[in-house]
Amino acid sequence: MKKKIGLLFGGRSGEHEVSLVSAGNIAKSFDTELFEIVPLFISRSGNWYGPIPAEEIATAKEEQYADLQVILAAQPGGILLSAKDGHEICRLDAVFPIVHGTYGEDGVTQGLLELADIPYAGAGVTGSAVCMDKVVMRKILAYHNIPQVQFTTVLRSQIEQDMNAAIQAVESVLDYPVFIKPANGGSSVGINKAKDANELAEALRIAAKYDRKVLVEQGVTVREIEVSVMGNEQPMVSQPGEICSSNEFYDYKAKYVDNKSVAVIPANLPPETIVRIQELAVETYLALECEGFARVDFFVEEGTGNIYLNEVNSLPGFTDISMYPKMWEQAGISTTELLTRLIAYAEARHEDRKKNSIDC
Repeated sequence: MKKKIGLLFGGRSGEHEVSLVSAGNIAKSFDTELFEIVPLFISRSGNWYGPIPAEEIATAKEEQYADLQVILAAQPGGILLSAKDGHEICRLDAVFPIVHGTYGEDGVTQGLLELADIPYAGAGVTGSAVCMDKVVMRKILAYHNIPQVQFTTVLRSQIEQDMNAAIQAVESVLDYPVFIKPANGGSSVGINKAKDANELAEALRIAAKYDRKVLVEQGVTVREIEVSVMGNEQPMVSQPGEICSSNEFYDYKAKYVDNKSVAVIPANLPPETIVRIQELAVETYLALECEGFARVDFFVEEGTGNIYLNEVNSLPGFTDISMYPKMWEQAGISTTELLTRLIAYAEARHEDRKKNSIDC
């Protein structure tokens, strides 16, 4: 029998639309001889709906599915229930969560799936949470001596209470230009570059709209390099790809709006740089307790060739322009084969977790 895979998409974050596009591509790519896909849409309000028609994933809106509201039972079994009358709709064999951003790849959804005792693709609760929180991630990587650009943190409360003091705190440790990011988020939502105090103030206000913690990083002149990683305890890593951004940096517009950025796969780098990036990617993946799959992003500084870890995406996108599947395609692994492997990794981790004793 085919395994029922819950394809979980949408969500309450600013990356809602990106998730819809990723899910639409994934639904078309699963091996239909092995899997039956159960599309489950999470609206902006947080309600779950499904199963919805696969051809409607990319345009899903809450008002379309009022009679299809569902609940995943927070108890073992992967039981999907109708919110209307409580009847059982189906039992899921595994879940592929492609809910980008907060309330999706930050450990929250993963916690629910743990309660439901169901295999799911991607990192677990711990790995998801630390990869999402860029500040916590950097502290862990500093412990593991992973090279990073200098950074500092500003709280939203500091920004609201005394902007001048917040700016001075940044200027005391970093030089312009600086990059400002919400600590929790992805797809470059809320990220800006500041070349002076006025631009910094505006960028801090924007980032603080998305999270209570704001990360400020030292600006450096770099090439943006990414690698795809796949696996559990013994991960494999792709050849690196390079993003040639159409904008001053790879922001949301450059990623998803103007369609002018260019991906070069494999990246034109010295062999020793490629090897070092791959080594650091695996070290980072394991240090952050990633599992299943992740995309690890680096900076390579122009002039010096210094390598810096930029960030880790524990649920990378599967849009038409997404680097994660593209880098595996370059390695000869189709998206269909990739998805099959990711479900297998999810099942292997789930079986391993069953070995944990719950006896006193």
